[in-house]
Amino acid sequence: MDPFEYFEPRTVEEATRLLFHFGKRARILAGGIDLIPRMQKGDTEVECVVNIQKIPGLEYIEPNEREGLTFGAMTKLHSIELSRIIQNRHAILYEAVHQITSVQAKSMGTAVGNLCVATPASDVATSLFALGARLKVTGVDGEREEPIEKFYVDYRQTSLKQGEMVTGIVLPNPLPGTGMAFLNLLRTHADIAKINVAVAIVVQNGICREARIGIGAAAPTIFRAAKAEALCISQRITPEIIRRAAEAAADETRPITDLRSTADYRKEMARVLVKRALEKALEMAQG
Repeated sequence: MDPFEYFEPRTVEEATRLLFHFGKRARILAGGIDLIPRMQKGDTEVECVVNIQKIPGLEYIEPNEREGLTFGAMTKLHSIELSRIIQNRHAILYEAVHQITSVQAKSMGTAVGNLCVATPASDVATSLFALGARLKVTGVDGEREEPIEKFYVDYRQTSLKQGEMVTGIVLPNPLPGTGMAFLNLLRTHADIAKINVAVAIVVQNGICREARIGIGAAAPTIFRAAKAEALCISQRITPEIIRRAAEAAADETRPITDLRSTADYRKEMARVLVKRALEKALEMAQG
């Protein structure tokens, strides 16, 4: 591991100033689950580490009836897993975290850190796509919110500007008639997903009013299957609609062949998982 400068800011403002000063040479340390192993292996060049663990006010889960649920940048995955309100209102986020087998990863790792790694195989990020998450971003120029769909610009690249950091995540309250489902395909429980799918639909009076279909590990970034969603909205969700939406979602993927799977298999399993997830979400919405 090459030498690097190390800082422990006590405020978000101090952290963003450091990030702005060092630019691309700086990395944020939250849980360190991804950063530390990559530094040890020499996979990433780091000249400055900004440890945000001692900044107060970044570890929380706060429900709000008007704005929705918010959690902070230092909120551990384990805290999300144990949260009753997340289990009840945002079940697919709970499911995405719950299936992580590493106790260390859940005890030390943060959901925001997981997002900012920007891996297209993130189960947590895929579930947040379906939940319509918004990111609270703070920088030297102030604060802003950004839809998660605009956060990933390419493989392991985010829309964060120099001097910016994600300080929290906002999840809108689910509407009446919401159904959701999360599914992934793994070689072993401890492995990275070959493909993952998260679905949230709103069914009122038998008609689908909203649809969000997030797909991971099937393109350079996690994405929403817009064409598949459009086939569902304003329709009665029948087996034929589900079949057509699943086929459209598979067509929207851009998978690769790697050690975990082939591109053809990922595309086919995207179709299968979207079909199953839509069926499961519809059952929940109607129940």
